[in-house]
Amino acid sequence: MVSIMDLVEENMNGLSKNLVGVTARLRIDDLPADAIRAAEQSLLDAVGVSLAAAGQDAGAAQFAELAIAEGGRPDATVFGTAHRVPAAAAAFANGAMAHALDYEDSVDGLPIHPHAQTVPAVLALAEREDVPGDRLITAIAIGCDVTARIAAAAGDEMGRRGWYPPPILGALGAAVASANLLSLDEAQTLDALSLVISQATASGEVKFSPRSIVRGVRDSFAAHAAVRAAELARRGITGFDAPLEGRYGFFATYAGGVYDPDPILDGLGTRFWGTQVSYKPWPSCRGTHSFVEGALRMRDQIRVDDIERITLWGAPVNAMLAEPIEAKRRPTEAINAKFSLPFTVASAFVHGELSLASFTDAAMRDTRVLALAERVTFISDPDKDVPESMTHGEIAIELTDGRRLHEDVPTPLGNPASPLGIDGLREKFVDCAARAPRPLGRSAANQMADRILALRGAAGLRGELGEIVGAGSLAVPNSQP
Repeated sequence: MVSIMDLVEENMNGLSKNLVGVTARLRIDDLPADAIRAAEQSLLDAVGVSLAAAGQDAGAAQFAELAIAEGGRPDATVFGTAHRVPAAAAAFANGAMAHALDYEDSVDGLPIHPHAQTVPAVLALAEREDVPGDRLITAIAIGCDVTARIAAAAGDEMGRRGWYPPPILGALGAAVASANLLSLDEAQTLDALSLVISQATASGEVKFSPRSIVRGVRDSFAAHAAVRAAELARRGITGFDAPLEGRYGFFATYAGGVYDPDPILDGLGTRFWGTQVSYKPWPSCRGTHSFVEGALRMRDQIRVDDIERITLWGAPVNAMLAEPIEAKRRPTEAINAKFSLPFTVASAFVHGELSLASFTDAAMRDTRVLALAERVTFISDPDKDVPESMTHGEIAIELTDGRRLHEDVPTPLGNPASPLGIDGLREKFVDCAARAPRPLGRSAANQMADRILALRGAAGLRGELGEIVGAGSLAVPNSQP
């Protein structure tokens, strides 16, 4: 039997072939217990936030409407509905919901949300193919791992060049995950990686366009591209010999040829990045969380009306959460309010929480929140311009009586070093399920969580996933045969 390390050594001369040579052969028995547990928990989290998005006016509804209106073979279920559509269309619709509430998991220090693309893609394929549950969990672990490895290899080069990394990087991981779920061989997986690179893109301009909701629904395109790439590879469409490291490959195109191959090779097939994800306690950009946590810590020590000035210090990358400052102080779209340090911090101070209810139209017109947001200033700290400090935040407030309070939050809640824990994740799932198109009560939501966490043992997933993804449905099933 060939070991994982033998495969790495065998493929050392080609980075892309090295990657797919390992991932194409991975099965559940190759995964450590912590990687399996992490994949199951990330699936629970992803399903919860997607069900909530299906029940909210979060900009994703038009994607689901389009997928349903176009019809076709009833392969896979659209979140929060009884409609089944072709697998690629389901990935398209469900991908739009994955990040619509900005509530899904991330990896602190890397510009990724590694399950927002993989989960919609592999859920659609798993339901269509009726694969065993262990194949789904393996694919989820692979998708997150590949996304994170490529992100770590590229560093911050993509963002510097004007790209928007999360959906681009996630599309690559989702394609490799989809290839594994479909049991594609190494050559076909290499083709799938090539074919998704030929489709995936995202402009950094999304960070500076206050009227646009594209930042929220971006993963629709990535998940759809991943499914299409794997399906085309399965049908014999060939790609590139070196899609990552080639002369005009991924790293040359998106990172100017500046990358470190070591993160792709180190521990490949034996250590999985899924164990390092951070689960969000608050439905906003992860870059806001240390500041929100600091605000919540301070709130009981003061009267909010006595705050004269709020100053935030963080990594330079998080300046995007405070620019342009006037738009960030008065956001008009929920997805942009979630991408705003002034608004999220002010809301945490005023209301003592930051929840999905903090981003309704009425909440964004809250005069106390808007007035306090006017007093928030962000300062880029060059000492935090390293990956491990990307989510490190400091917050200081000056009060009308002259007092000054300060909080330093190096590691925000939800990080593996400050975990939510399974109880916290389940509570989050219950809250999200209560916001599905037809809300699930606590008991029903907990039963649903139990089913999701037990999917690994399922012999086939078609019926089970249809019920889980369609939970909270108000729609009438479509009538295709």
